[in-house]
Amino acid sequence: MRIVVGEKEKLHFNRLLEWLLYFVGYLFVFFIVSKLFKSFSIDPKHPLFYCTLAVLIIYLLNKAVKPFLVSLTIPITGLTFGLFYPFINLFILKLTDWILLDHFDLKDFWVALFISILISIMNFFMEELVIRPIIRKVQKHG
Repeated sequence: MRIVVGEKEKLHFNRLLEWLLYFVGYLFVFFIVSKLFKSFSIDPKHPLFYCTLAVLIIYLLNKAVKPFLVSLTIPITGLTFGLFYPFINLFILKLTDWILLDHFDLKDFWVALFISILISIMNFFMEELVIRPIIRKVQKHG
């Protein structure tokens, strides 16, 4: 028995697979970074759950709040030749800290800024070296 799948179903599957790959990749990066710094902690009783929740919240904030923040801060980002952009990521991390209360804690401002930069760099490499090659392979064989 053969199941016939249309182009629309393939497109939905590819989008879902892409979203899941990004989510798992970012979850991995976030979990690793949370273990590297003492001033950045995630609830030790349920670290995987709160890492997952934090990544989901960051994803939602990046879709809902970040575009507004980026457009609002275009002048200062332009004047600083893009050096202000990590502060937007830091703001998203601090919002996540505020939402998750005691389960997610960023204590030091400068370490938190460095963490936001490190997460961006690690996400870039995860995307380029892992996620995109998998997506290309699936699209090639799909």
